[in-house]
This record gives sequence, structure tokens and C-alpha cells, in this order.
Amino acid sequence: MSVVYNLGLATRVPLGEGMSFIVGGRTVAVFRTRSGTFFATQAECPHQRGPLADGLLGGNVLVCPLHGYKFDVKTGLAMGHACGSLKTYPVELSDRGELLLRVEDS
Repeated sequence: MSVVYNLGLATRVPLGEGMSFIVGGRTVAVFRTRSGTFFATQAECPHQRGPLADGLLGGNVLVCPLHGYKFDVKTGLAMGHACGSLKTYPVELSDRGELLLRVEDS
């Protein structure tokens, strides 16, 4: 079963940046590409727990702020390294411009 969390207005996440949210006892990073598309992943890098919301975002490529490891925010796949992929979460916009994040109930 999944739970949907309303994270508030999408404008809270600036273009080309990420923001962390605590939902259901876990921290999730939500990213807004410069084209306005939203993606959500686990909040910490699997390498050394770098805060991914503070990373650099170029297109769909996220660069961890600690060691420069790259990930595809759309799929969560690691790019050019073997530290592991990111858990991703479905996120969408409501009719009122709010971010709706779906998390599988564990």
C-alpha cells in the first residue's frame, strides 16, 4: 500500500535545485529541473551519506556535493561509479500546484 504526502506548493523548490522533506519517518529529496520537471529520491548519497538536495543538478544528472558522484534523478541509476543506485519516489503536481509524493508503506 502507498501513502501520498502533500509537500505544499511546488514553488517551494527553486528551478534547478533540490529540497529535503521529512515524510513518514524518512527524508526525501525533491528536485526541480530547469525545465520544471520534478523528481524525488532518497535524501542521502549511498556512498558516504552526502546531502543530495545540496548537490548540483544539470538536466536529469545530479552530482553529490561530497565526492562528485553522479546519478540520474529520473531513474536513480548511478553514473560512472559502483556505489549503488538511488531509491526514487513518484512525485506529481496537483491541480492546485502542490507537490504530491507517493511513498510505499513499509
